[in-house]
Amino acid sequence: MVWQGGLSVVLPAYNEVGNIRFSVIIAHAILSELVREFEIIVVSDGSTDGTDREVDELVGRYANLKLIRKPENEGYGFALRDGFAAATLPHVFFTDADRQFDLVSLQDLLPHVGQNDIVIGYRQRRQDTLVRRLVSQAYNVVVRMMFGLDVRDVDCAFKVFRRSIFERIHIDSPRFFVNTEILAKARRLDLRIHQVGVRHLPRLQDLSKVGWWAIPETVRDLLQIRRSLARTLGPKSDAALASRSPSTLAVPRDPAA
Repeated sequence: MVWQGGLSVVLPAYNEVGNIRFSVIIAHAILSELVREFEIIVVSDGSTDGTDREVDELVGRYANLKLIRKPENEGYGFALRDGFAAATLPHVFFTDADRQFDLVSLQDLLPHVGQNDIVIGYRQRRQDTLVRRLVSQAYNVVVRMMFGLDVRDVDCAFKVFRRSIFERIHIDSPRFFVNTEILAKARRLDLRIHQVGVRHLPRLQDLSKVGWWAIPETVRDLLQIRRSLARTLGPKSDAALASRSPSTLAVPRDPAA
């Protein structure tokens, strides 16, 4: 069944020349089957490898494809911020341009959009190295402790937002911490969040843009956003967070994930 809403799809890309053409073509084909109205916004975050050229060649083919060229690499968070700002439809979905997510899984998120402000995916049978999976698990535990976020996979790049929430949530993090920032702020604002398992795929082209170098920056960002939350949204104790109604954050438990 075709979802009757309007969806802006944001694809942040930094030097993804080996992936971006396929990402756009596949996204357009799948969205044409799943969604009544959509647009695709590629945010090239200072790419120097021909990513822009690949997208330019597709803009003439797809009238609902837009390219945002950023002259310098400002970071994943600011790429999402600019993509969300350029969106024109009532809901915004983002995923990465590296083709590690099966976009067909979007059909599992869309039925939950009407009752929630944010619908987020969590990676089932994650196709990453053991070290990356362990680091991610540890990070999710830290996020849960610091922000009261009972989220299975906070950094999963497969999320749908009601676009109007970004009138209340302003993105300050330039890097990969942006996912935690958005969800932590949404939690403080009592926005409704729902989680759905999605299919994760092995990376086929190029290398991941996240490495061990990101850990010190992430720790600094965690502390900074915790201070920022208390300053801009008012302090809330961990006990208050824990006492929230469970209906605010729907967390399905899937033992097979």
